[in-house]
Parts: sequence; structure tokens; C-alpha cells
Amino acid sequence: MNELRRHLLRGGASAGLLLPLLASGLLAPGRVFAADAWKREAFAARSSADALKHLNIAGSTETRDIVISAPEIAENGAKVEVDILSNLPNTRSLLLLADKNPMPLCAEISFSGNALPYARIQLKLAETTRVRAIARGADGRTHVAFREIKVTLGGCGG
Repeated sequence: MNELRRHLLRGGASAGLLLPLLASGLLAPGRVFAADAWKREAFAARSSADALKHLNIAGSTETRDIVISAPEIAENGAKVEVDILSNLPNTRSLLLLADKNPMPLCAEISFSGNALPYARIQLKLAETTRVRAIARGADGRTHVAFREIKVTLGGCGG
């Protein structure tokens, strides 16, 4: 068992299988890393409004069906755990934004099928800020919920 594991870790079998695919062009590194699917402009935006514009989210309806569980006061902004749960039917993605962070878009999580729209995310918050969770449904409509988190020690360079 250990001999097989060592052989695989050294790249014996995997390199032998992947080399012909790379040489023929069937396995291109750009397609492997899904470079086009990453929303660079939205994650690099310097304001929440710009991030939402790059994600094509114009107006969201405020709802109580999105539950944000986070500490009311975070003693250290370097590590703040936030749980998001959407009770909206057919939720296809959850977004999390921290309005006063240098780059406000913290996460976008996509769901398919009957997956439970739940996520636990560790944030790094620069200062006391309003966190917003946005749920996008299968029909394209978006809903939003807000939560204020007070930070006593900043995590983004503070």
C-alpha cells in the first residue's frame, strides 16, 4: 500500500496520464483553472456599489428570510466568523459584502440542485461595518439582509 502511495505521490501514474492530454491540447491550463468564471472586477472593486454593478445586481428587496449570524462585537477584526442561511426557495447563490472594507466583496458562493444555501465564512474586517448578505434566486431576483458588526481592533492593516 505504501509503495503505491509513494509512486503516485512521485507523479508516476498521474504524470503519465496527464502528459498526453497536455501535449495534444485537450487539457489547457486556462480551462483547468476556470479563469473566465472568476469575477475579478467585482472582487477588486473599492466600494459596495461598484461591486454590485460588476455583478449586475441593481436593486435588492430586503427580507428576513436571510439569516446572518455574527457576533455583535468582534474583539479582533482579523477573524470574524459569519454564518449565512437563506430560507428563500431556489436560492442559487449567496454573496457577502462588508461595506467599509478596502475591497467590500468578501465571498460569492453558488449552489446547485437541492443544496442547502448555507455558508460559514471567516472575514477580516477593517473597522466597524455593516455586513450585507445577498441571495440570488433561480429566477434572477435578489434579496438582501444587513447586520452591523462592531470591531474593537481592526484586522485590515489596523
